[in-house]
Amino acid sequence: MKIGIIICDRYHACAGGKCLRALTNREGAFSRYQGEDVELVGYTTCGGCPGGNVEYAPAEMKANGAEIVHLATGLLVGYPPCPRIKSFRDLLRVKYALEVVVGTHPIPEKYYQTHGQLGTWNAPHWAAWLEATLTDEKTRLAYN
Repeated sequence: MKIGIIICDRYHACAGGKCLRALTNREGAFSRYQGEDVELVGYTTCGGCPGGNVEYAPAEMKANGAEIVHLATGLLVGYPPCPRIKSFRDLLRVKYALEVVVGTHPIPEKYYQTHGQLGTWNAPHWAAWLEATLTDEKTRLAYN
């Protein structure tokens, strides 16, 4: 399986440590690949609001064999979470015929606590977007 990852540009200096650890350990949204060989063929930012890089970077990922693109956990846990997740997902599905997974590494406990206190994820659509990255407390703490 070949995948790409798109991260939020506010984390543009991120070295990808949590995403790569989760990919190696098959944790968070990467748990779906248990027992499979996975190759990361692209890693980039959205390009900053409103996400201009999402318009063309997936073409390179697809040219490198990507079948699935993950929208990184940072899009979910940033303050505020990215308001364009659905638009990005829809564009990647329609324009590039790529499967899209919302999330990469497990949500760190500190973000889980803060968003819980803020009520950020109370709207119904959040349940589906958080499902792949919302793990048990022990795992969340390991990703703090």
